[in-house]
Amino acid sequence: MTPAMQVLMREIERAWDGFCAALYERSDVGAAMAALDDPVALVNMPAMTGGNDRAEVRAHLADEVVGHLPADLARARVSRTVDTRRLVDEVHWTFTHDRPLPWLLPGLAPTGRPATVLAISVVHVRQGRIATVRTLWDDARLRRRLLDPAS
Repeated sequence: MTPAMQVLMREIERAWDGFCAALYERSDVGAAMAALDDPVALVNMPAMTGGNDRAEVRAHLADEVVGHLPADLARARVSRTVDTRRLVDEVHWTFTHDRPLPWLLPGLAPTGRPATVLAISVVHVRQGRIATVRTLWDDARLRRRLLDPAS
């Protein structure tokens, strides 16, 4: 691997980590949007939430994510794979389902129960900016655990 490739891979990690920090730690939609390319697509696969252009993504982040993050939301990276165009993160999320989560569990009323879910995000970066994000998690299992903790 060349030094130039290593620099590019670090830039990809910085773009994604900056986006996640802006969104999940600071609830700063403007800073999160600054990390995104144009055009951009962000889709949460099981829930089919997100957007397929800047306006849709901004509306999704502002209306469905920020303000709808659980008070105790925590994430821990399990693994990361990076090449010169993509990053794949496997992240373990934990939270209490204390509010509606239209970005994660649309239509499910708060249960007050603790939740854990493993999510995989595939992030494509173009010229240092995020072009696409596809996130996948086991939606059916998460819903089942929240609705029937004995399962």
